[in-house]
Amino acid sequence: MNDPTDLLTESLDGSGEGFVELRYHKRRSRSLAVEKGRVDQAKISEHTGVGVRVLAEGTWGFASTDQLEIGNVRRAIENARKAARSSAAAKNERVADLPAVDLARGRFDAPGYEELEKRELEESLELVLQLEADTRKASTTIQSASCGYTELFEEKGVVTTDGAKAWSRLVRPEFRISAVAQDGAEMQRGSESVGATGGWDCLFRNVSAAEMGDKAARMAVDLLSAKYAEGGRKRVILSPSLVGLLTHEAIGHTVEADFVIAGSCAAGKIGTRVASDLVTLCDSGQSEYHDGAGGTIAVDDEGVLAGRTTIIRAGMLENYLHDRESAAHFGVAPTGNARAWEFDDEPLIRMRNTYIAPGETGLDEMIASIEDGLLLDGPKNGQADANGEFMFGTLQAWPIKNGKRGPLMRGVNISGTAFDVLKTVDAVGSDFRWDLGSGHCGKGQPAKVDAGGPWLSCEVIVGGRTA
Repeated sequence: MNDPTDLLTESLDGSGEGFVELRYHKRRSRSLAVEKGRVDQAKISEHTGVGVRVLAEGTWGFASTDQLEIGNVRRAIENARKAARSSAAAKNERVADLPAVDLARGRFDAPGYEELEKRELEESLELVLQLEADTRKASTTIQSASCGYTELFEEKGVVTTDGAKAWSRLVRPEFRISAVAQDGAEMQRGSESVGATGGWDCLFRNVSAAEMGDKAARMAVDLLSAKYAEGGRKRVILSPSLVGLLTHEAIGHTVEADFVIAGSCAAGKIGTRVASDLVTLCDSGQSEYHDGAGGTIAVDDEGVLAGRTTIIRAGMLENYLHDRESAAHFGVAPTGNARAWEFDDEPLIRMRNTYIAPGETGLDEMIASIEDGLLLDGPKNGQADANGEFMFGTLQAWPIKNGKRGPLMRGVNISGTAFDVLKTVDAVGSDFRWDLGSGHCGKGQPAKVDAGGPWLSCEVIVGGRTA
């Protein structure tokens, strides 16, 4: 099927009263995983169908079908309408009329799709096997290594009764490699990963696959002899990857409008100061500053164009992230943040590419300004809640004393409340990097997102110890 929107449009004819949204979604993935020289996974999968939403009596109804014929789609429309009407009586609140918005029409193709579609899986497998073997042999202390590569191809068509008719196509490749080093009972892990929207060159734009393997091995080996950092409240410099983690987990989720309605810490704060005036924070369907961000979309799953939303401007909270329903609730325009993982999932409010905009300070200048602090890199794990309170682990830390960076130390845990931490920002780097394009964001269903920013100087609570 070259363009599914014609089938969807014909299926809408005679579909009855009320708002109807049809979403064709074809998802194909190819994935490889190698560990200790053994191929653990070589998998190809496909999931295709049409998701249907109907707004009837102020209530949503949803149905889906994997049979791509007009009769089956029309039956799914009727099933969704029945589901809406049967649940309407139990609803305390009804969905208001959806806000008028310029809906997407036309074809939206992201680069790289045809390039990766033509690339043989055997070629990628050869690379993954070789890099895992090279990483494992990088040092006598390396005990094991693992390497994986995934391609996710997506075709979507969205047609609605109020005017959307858009077809989009994209591919998201992802590469990851890790190494475990051991010295006696001591073990340390180093890892590198990258995810993008685009072709092979886009994926390895900043660093080659071989260089990622070298970095992972070197990190694991160097951490074996690294010391521990001291804890306490400290001035730290966060790397772009950690800035992305903070931006996405501790701030981005709190401004998703469904969480705001449920009572997140961002509720009622539009127009108030939540950060230093050096901080401007955005979420965009486009890949700002550099091509290839892993959450890039041209059109969301309601047919709304996915532009840029400025969430915080010069420290002031300016916007939440909306789908069409929440936009009606708040009396604003939708922001293009409705996304569904599969055709049989309903769209949810999800981030796309979330970031802090670059400033004017170089990294060396930041380091020189700190008397006693840490430079941190490498997201390890983390969690955040609706109050914006977070705790993240880092893989690497470097002490800063009297404006000088010291030798590598083991990673630390950092914690705080996101808006309070953003108020302590006293320098924002002039560079910029997307650095969270691998993996998935979870919120009832997965989503491919990205996050990043520049180096950032702020205060957090550091959980450290002495050796």
